[in-house]
Amino acid sequence: MTDMCYYEMLEVSKSADKSTIKKAYRTMAMKYHPDKNPGDTEAEENFKLINEAYQVLSNEEKKAIYDRHGKQGLEGHRQGSGFSGGFDDLSSVFEEMFGGFGGGGGSRHQQRRKTYHYNLDTEVQVNLEFNEAIFGCKKDVKYTYKTACKPCKGTGAKGGKLSSCSSCQGAGQVHMRQGFMTFAQTCPTCQGSGQSAAKKCGDCSGSGFDKKEETFSVDIPEGINTGNRIRVSRKGNIAPDGTRGDLYLNIHVQEDSNFVRHDDDIYIEMPIFFTQIALGSILNIPGIRGELELEIPAGTKDKEQFTFRNEGVKDVNGRGKGNFIVQIKIQYPDTLNSEQKDLLEQLQDSFGIQSKPHEDSFSGMFDKVKNWFN
Repeated sequence: MTDMCYYEMLEVSKSADKSTIKKAYRTMAMKYHPDKNPGDTEAEENFKLINEAYQVLSNEEKKAIYDRHGKQGLEGHRQGSGFSGGFDDLSSVFEEMFGGFGGGGGSRHQQRRKTYHYNLDTEVQVNLEFNEAIFGCKKDVKYTYKTACKPCKGTGAKGGKLSSCSSCQGAGQVHMRQGFMTFAQTCPTCQGSGQSAAKKCGDCSGSGFDKKEETFSVDIPEGINTGNRIRVSRKGNIAPDGTRGDLYLNIHVQEDSNFVRHDDDIYIEMPIFFTQIALGSILNIPGIRGELELEIPAGTKDKEQFTFRNEGVKDVNGRGKGNFIVQIKIQYPDTLNSEQKDLLEQLQDSFGIQSKPHEDSFSGMFDKVKNWFN
């Protein structure tokens, strides 16, 4: 097929009209499409060629040049905008054959009806104190939302008058070619509406919306945490027809200087003097809901943890509570006076050999190391 002319590739005559050419292309594309011929390199090559042929013969300007000068006459026009019509036709053919690009032209017409270029849903960050998130609260939220500019009816165009988008010629989509395939994407100029402003609206500078501030109160549920979102219905941006989107509150919780939260568990580090560890102690410690009694057995290790079940944060979805976890941090005196040194020495002597565990652990090791060098 490589040496055949474009008409021969599509098996049509030079007098064939556009409808006949399109029908022939559709038949050939179905025949050689790679999905229908997996692993067949010859079919893949033929598919590329019939796409090339259709892009030329479906475009009146390119077809006229080809009829007069053949393929060589097209060399200087490969990068021109004249191919765009061929790409549009290719897109519609693929939609008919494979249901591509959103299932046909219906979605495009739906997009054209949307003349405003902003999302109806919006969001705002809400900062909470540590305790506000744990126990819940009522919070005032101040935010800015968008409402359609009345003079231009949200279009951004002077007097609300729109013209066909120059980037996509009103299609709402632009096409890109990769290899032998053609892909469609939403037109970035008109956001898929197929229309754009000939002149900008002077009231909104072409944005299509005005900004307004609002303050309202919202109930923050107990147990909420950073990363959670709260949806507030009908507090978002407003469309030209009055439809209003939702507002999403993105929660951020401030850290506490003593308590550390991990999901629904609360951690606290408890400094304990070494004598309290040696003797054992019973202490009153601060929990998030009041005092808790902590019993520390003699001989407790540094960084050892004690857990109070169900004394943590209530799950925001109502599935129980987390735990309150105390981690021990043993502290030693920075300095000793002479009296304290005497008392500690007396205490050490009272333990005898027990106060020198290293001697028992290392007995025989000195002779063993000496023997290594004999």
